[in-house]
Amino acid sequence: MKRLVLAVMTVGMFLASAVQGAEELNNQAVTNAGGIGGVESLRGVSELETTRPADDFKRFPRDQGTIDSDYVYQPPLVPHSIRNYEVSLNANKCLACHSWKNAKEMGATKISVTHYQTREGQVLSDVSPRRYFCLQCHVPQADAKPLVENDFQRVDALR
Repeated sequence: MKRLVLAVMTVGMFLASAVQGAEELNNQAVTNAGGIGGVESLRGVSELETTRPADDFKRFPRDQGTIDSDYVYQPPLVPHSIRNYEVSLNANKCLACHSWKNAKEMGATKISVTHYQTREGQVLSDVSPRRYFCLQCHVPQADAKPLVENDFQRVDALR
């Protein structure tokens, strides 16, 4: 009998808390009618349903040659636009110019020998699968303003 009473009381408390939770959610929905509550981030506050004008396209300097590194072991930056470059399982547009076979003819920088090695240091005849997706590390340098203000300083040895 005690077990039955205890079970009924537990179910009753569970149902009461569920009803109270539903009422709180309903009150929040009324407060944020339309779902346009402001979202605050490091980029500022914005209303979810407010459409702002699109940003201008980033400009990529043409033929700027090698771009200096800002920190040790930084992957080299791409000094040209990569718009419409396909880098997928089936194709890698970067290799058309930067592979060891084509680099001299195309006047491009050769891929580092490290890109032809496995994690264990075994040398491969082609680009290692873990280094195949160039855009994971190498990005084009654009004239874009920083998303968030910062006071980053280059490493002294690289100045």
